[in-house]
Amino acid sequence: MIGGRCRKGIQDSAGPGFFRWADRIVRWGLALVFLYAGTIKLLDPKAFARSISQYGLAPDFLLPVLAVGLPLLEILGAVGLIFLIRGSLSLIFGLLLFFAAVLWYGILKDLHIDCGCFSPEELQAQAGLWQAFYRDLVMIGAAIFLYLFRWIRNGFNPNLPLWAKIKLTL
Repeated sequence: MIGGRCRKGIQDSAGPGFFRWADRIVRWGLALVFLYAGTIKLLDPKAFARSISQYGLAPDFLLPVLAVGLPLLEILGAVGLIFLIRGSLSLIFGLLLFFAAVLWYGILKDLHIDCGCFSPEELQAQAGLWQAFYRDLVMIGAAIFLYLFRWIRNGFNPNLPLWAKIKLTL
């Protein structure tokens, strides 16, 4: 212990074990949501392609690629989070930012469509886009928590330069 800090984790009233478990719970929660969402979309790529087309952001010839590619990225990121594969949190975070931006576009354009997040029956019209947007914001917050936990965990090594700590965090 150096200066009230434990080298292996965060030392406070909750103890370092709390943060390790919080990290696992948040990481597994995000992973399971993305694994479920990706699997549901892969089971019916035509329905997902219709959801994507309703936003009017992608040309028709790209819809099949997006309808299969995005769910595969979601599954890949989820499996990576489960097995702590480097870069998987960045992939999930990037997908969340992308999805939130698309949902915000739909809200601003006052589109009355299915969000395309899970199944076509999941949410209804404009209220559905708002719910999905807020849900994405919560998941972005969870991803930021995971980044902060990694940053703090890696920050206790005084021998590492800042760029190395950032690299370990991503």
